[in-house]
Amino acid sequence: MSDSAAALAPRLVAEGVGTFFLVFLGIGTALFASHLADPAGAYAPGIVHLAVAAAFGLAYLASAAAFGRVSGAHLNPAVTLAVAAAGRLRWSDAGRYALVQTIGGLVATTLLVLVGLFGAVGWLETAQNGGFASAGWGARSAAGFDLPAAVIVELVLAALLALVFLGDGARHASAVGAALTAIHLVAAPVDGGLVNPATAIATAVYGGADALAQVWVFAVLPLVGALAAGLARRGAAAT
Repeated sequence: MSDSAAALAPRLVAEGVGTFFLVFLGIGTALFASHLADPAGAYAPGIVHLAVAAAFGLAYLASAAAFGRVSGAHLNPAVTLAVAAAGRLRWSDAGRYALVQTIGGLVATTLLVLVGLFGAVGWLETAQNGGFASAGWGARSAAGFDLPAAVIVELVLAALLALVFLGDGARHASAVGAALTAIHLVAAPVDGGLVNPATAIATAVYGGADALAQVWVFAVLPLVGALAAGLARRGAAAT
């Protein structure tokens, strides 16, 4: 193994495991909290959204505390793309980061499915029929927003997250954690998105045909928004 490969390996492990924990905790909260929101109204949908938003913010803080000094705790292919576009990461390393992040997310949702197999009768089927906490628009939007709304939300919020990370978030995880919480509060009613292609893919795989048909928006548009932010940040630094 070359010196460069040996140096990269711990970073890739950190990104994969860190993304695993982010998805397992965040999507796990979305699935289990939604299950508690029964028809009798024991938990209002707004309370579920708050719980999930907080879970993603706290999960990022925990993962960043564990792995931030190793890899930078991107935990999101869109953030990694922005970092590369800003000139702070080699493009070849960015592709590897994105791959292990996606694998980490898929392992997390697979284990959540395994947990569901041992849940109450019908729990897993209900979760999967409901999209398995995947993002979507139209009939799959919590508040009935259509595709143009999802496009705007994904582009704008991904750019925001990237700018936060490139600004102060790389040094202070609390900034990214707060941004993720705020992002979810806005995005959840519109499209359920988290401006994270790894999370989008990991949930859509178990969310059924409709989720897979719509996943391209949540896998591609955050990359576009983050790329624009990274290039803008690089341009501003050069002036």
